[in-house]
Amino acid sequence: MTRERIVRIVAGSFILLSLSLGLSDSPIYQHSHWLWFTAFVGANLLQSGFTQFCPLEMILKKLGI
Repeated sequence: MTRERIVRIVAGSFILLSLSLGLSDSPIYQHSHWLWFTAFVGANLLQSGFTQFCPLEMILKKLGI
């Protein structure tokens, strides 16, 4: 599995997780601040598309993946 695929899987998982936590019916986990995490991941994906700089990809490279 390539680093690019791992980055896409992790980013997609983070987005889906934070959306489900931000919009859930459970009063324990529901909070609109989870949507800021979704926005952060989306902004990071957008900037990495333009700059080719991705922190997760650098971490994976240092781990030898």
